[in-house]
Amino acid sequence: MNKICHSLGEAVADVPDGASIMIGGFGDAGVPFEAIDALIVQGAKELTIISNNAGTGDQGIAALIGLGRVRKIVCSFPRQADSKAFDERYLSGELTLELVPQGNLAERIRAAGAGIGAFFTPTGYGTLLAEGKETREIGGRNYVLEYPIAADYALIKADRADPLGNLVYRKTARNFGPVMATAAACTIAQVAEVVAVGDLDPEAVVTPGIFVKRVVAVKPDHPRA
Repeated sequence: MNKICHSLGEAVADVPDGASIMIGGFGDAGVPFEAIDALIVQGAKELTIISNNAGTGDQGIAALIGLGRVRKIVCSFPRQADSKAFDERYLSGELTLELVPQGNLAERIRAAGAGIGAFFTPTGYGTLLAEGKETREIGGRNYVLEYPIAADYALIKADRADPLGNLVYRKTARNFGPVMATAAACTIAQVAEVVAVGDLDPEAVVTPGIFVKRVVAVKPDHPRA
């Protein structure tokens, strides 16, 4: 029942080439930068990354992409002013993009964790994003059928955890963490502090430990939220 790992290197040691990995974060808030750094050191390649964006600057997901370790990214916001790594790899054909509207991305991940086979959404109907997908009129409105997104691993960041894997987040750094934790076969949580079982207020626990496989207490190397 004790899910504490001694290091992030230990936590990501079994990630194989070709794995699909969800990575939490919105902008820089809630991004598990140190866990991504550990994955870079570990060496896994040909990865499919599922995240809100494709990284910024030369850290985190951008570093993974820049090193040629990502073959596909599923995200809602791939390009911005400093998304040089994504731009170069995508334009050269080395990186495949599946663009998903942000609300659909969150719901597709949530659906995987909830065991929902598929769902209809109006978002994307009548656009290029709906090409080749089943559509239906319901109650006078047009919808697109979308399928769940699951992953082999999830790397997420929380504020506090106990040894059972129960997680408490810090404000908006929560973002995609809770839904990603439910949708991955192995969720690895990077946290600022591990407390004793019973020290977390049950009403404050957002992600129950049943969804978390590994917990690592980390002193952040990156000054991020």
